[in-house]
Amino acid sequence: MLPNVIVSMYILALQLRHCAADLCNWTGSGFAAGVDSRIVLQVRLRCTEGSVRWIYPGQAVRVVLEPNLSSARRTTVCIKPSPSFRGASVFIERAGKLELLVTDSERPEQVFCFRADGPHRPAIYLQASPQRDGAWSRRAMGFRYELLGNRSAAPNLGHSGLQTSCRPCNDTELLMAICNSDFVVRGYIKNVSHHPEHQTSLVEVSASRVYWQRSGVFKQQVAASGSSRSVPSWHGHIHTLLQCYVKPGDGEFLFTGSEHFGEAWLGCAPRYKDFLSVYQTARASLRNSCDFPLD
Repeated sequence: MLPNVIVSMYILALQLRHCAADLCNWTGSGFAAGVDSRIVLQVRLRCTEGSVRWIYPGQAVRVVLEPNLSSARRTTVCIKPSPSFRGASVFIERAGKLELLVTDSERPEQVFCFRADGPHRPAIYLQASPQRDGAWSRRAMGFRYELLGNRSAAPNLGHSGLQTSCRPCNDTELLMAICNSDFVVRGYIKNVSHHPEHQTSLVEVSASRVYWQRSGVFKQQVAASGSSRSVPSWHGHIHTLLQCYVKPGDGEFLFTGSEHFGEAWLGCAPRYKDFLSVYQTARASLRNSCDFPLD
């Protein structure tokens, strides 16, 4: 059952107080609404990813996501609560009703996703639990958010039911992956560690070339003093699902995938020599989806 406070605010459509925000992020204080617990702070954000940080939480915040998109429609919203997320709940507004998405009993590092199909912009409610002594609490809470399009290879990030397929990519999927992935990296598997508590595996990669990456997931290593190494070396980690049973393997791979909340998630990962064969065959018959640099 939803808390009485947020239900009454939502059904009775009490006053919304608009708050200033930049295009992607909002940081605000519960003091902005004064002592009137009926007021809901209204925030509008216009990016496909960003963050919400609420200091001195005391009432509720309604965050409406209105990204300026000219083409690809985002159909899934994912949020990752902050490590300090305690004493609050997150609801989503769908078809005129509020649905509980996150409670403070969940793991802070867990990611939660929901579908955002329909004519209305996705809206997220952040509701603080009443303090026992009625005093303002000197704390901060919030979440990071991402809006994902149909092409995003979203992993199993929570309650969304989205899953990364563990099967090898076929030729068509591979050719699309090198064009649409958030990162494309050529390198070797150094180690694989498994984390049953999170149902994920972490692949440690030593890369000889980073063709592109959306953010700085892969870091360039500086050669040690006196080292004869002349080829640039990169290092990074890629997440995947535990159920995929990824194991260390010899040889050079082409790693592709998506980035979510600053983490790389594995998509297609063929051996590099196999990728070359597929790409060269496709290019010879003019079936390649985009041009890819060959050494």
